[in-house]
Amino acid sequence: MQTKQHAIIYCRVSSRAQEAEGHGLQSQETRCREYAANKGYEVTAVFPDTITGGGDFMKRPGMMALLSFLDAQPDQRFVVIFDDLKRFARDTRFHLDLREAFRKRGASIECLNFKFDDTPEGEFIETIMAAQGALERKQNGRQVAQKMKARMQNGYWVHTAPVGYRYKTVKGHGKLLILDEPMASVVKEAFEGFAMGRFRSRSEVRRFFESHPDFPRSKHGEIRQQRVDDIFNQPLYSGYICSETYELEWLKGQHEALISLETFDKVQQRIKGTALAPARKNIGDDFALRGFVTCGECGVPLRSSWSKGKYKRYPYYLCQNKSCSCSGKSIPRDKLEGAFGEVVKSLQPSPSMLALAKAMFHNAWSARDEQMKQASTSVKRQITEVEKQIESLLGRIMSATNDTVIGAYEDKIASLEKSKIRLQDKLNYQRPPQGRLEEVLELSLKFLSSPWKLWESGNITSRRLLLRLAFTSPFAYHRNEGARTPEISLPFKALDMVLQGNFKDGAAGEN
Repeated sequence: MQTKQHAIIYCRVSSRAQEAEGHGLQSQETRCREYAANKGYEVTAVFPDTITGGGDFMKRPGMMALLSFLDAQPDQRFVVIFDDLKRFARDTRFHLDLREAFRKRGASIECLNFKFDDTPEGEFIETIMAAQGALERKQNGRQVAQKMKARMQNGYWVHTAPVGYRYKTVKGHGKLLILDEPMASVVKEAFEGFAMGRFRSRSEVRRFFESHPDFPRSKHGEIRQQRVDDIFNQPLYSGYICSETYELEWLKGQHEALISLETFDKVQQRIKGTALAPARKNIGDDFALRGFVTCGECGVPLRSSWSKGKYKRYPYYLCQNKSCSCSGKSIPRDKLEGAFGEVVKSLQPSPSMLALAKAMFHNAWSARDEQMKQASTSVKRQITEVEKQIESLLGRIMSATNDTVIGAYEDKIASLEKSKIRLQDKLNYQRPPQGRLEEVLELSLKFLSSPWKLWESGNITSRRLLLRLAFTSPFAYHRNEGARTPEISLPFKALDMVLQGNFKDGAAGEN
């Protein structure tokens, strides 16, 4: 009785999407099994791959497994069946290398749409077909790249949506980036918080992201520092498109900006202007006043640490200035932070003071609004001036013949175009949207009315926010004499002046 020929089926799709849909690999396998049945072959194994056809076949897990299967059975002769010649290899060199790899293992190759022939003529035709496949792949890649570049030139992002955005099909636009809440608000808060100094380092921003359970994490459940850097260095959030791949710079995007270009620039300046050491995990989270409290004797910032007792560990602040009389003498954390809590309680204003603060806010807002109107007029004049300079330089380029001079003009125009972009963005953000006053006022009064609630919450982020908003100088504490009075911020200082009667007297004196 004649033994049946053993066959192996190899299937491949070019994307995970085809794999997820199910019909790609499955339909190939079905056609190959029908072919094997018609030939009288017995299918021994099926090896699938979900990786693009370009490149080294030894990087395909399925192909590597197939070759290992053949190596494990050197005495057995197999027929390897492909659905299409393109599933074999789409690079000419790798096509020939793979043919040789099968030949060394004694395996023959059969394809549903191409007949392999070991004659010189057959090998020539096979090489031509493989080269044609490689050419087709490269041409398709070029066409895709051209289409993607053209779409980006029209203001549409074509790559993966960054955190805070998602794609949505919009009539007249196709796939358009739209804000993805609540992550959009989280990313915006991170940008503005870092630009204003609320977050002192990118490590604090990372911990802020970690405090949101829904923020995207790595496969290990982590948020790496690189994720923060990638977000902060992405101009897309300011409404502009830049791409090193397609050599595109500062094109106005069709999507809605999450932050102003001014905020983006401030973040870049802070990143470039501060060299930060790698952060230790959760450093200082057990000590809310770490970096803020100083020794009342020498003025040097107090250090914080846990001290091991007989049965448990105890938190302490201590001065490590060797020339200080308090050097090495610890202060219990709860005692020191309790004293600071009393200072925070003293900031609590009365209802009448809050009413006065509200009136002050309204007056300040009106004055600021008038200033912004004048600033908008000034920015418009600057934009007009920049446009005139660009127009003048374009005229000079038309009459210039020296390549060096033309290059210098082009560089100057590029610089002016960037200036114009920033001026236009500044103009867009000059005036706050209608109704913004009440929103800001509500948040501001909420903070002024109950700073103690932020401290009492025990939340480390809220407590550090309080330190930056309510105080302009460190909190000094003497281990024997207690707390020194810290310098408070302007809103609380103004309320204190009113409370003491100084504000009214001073205003009258000025008039």
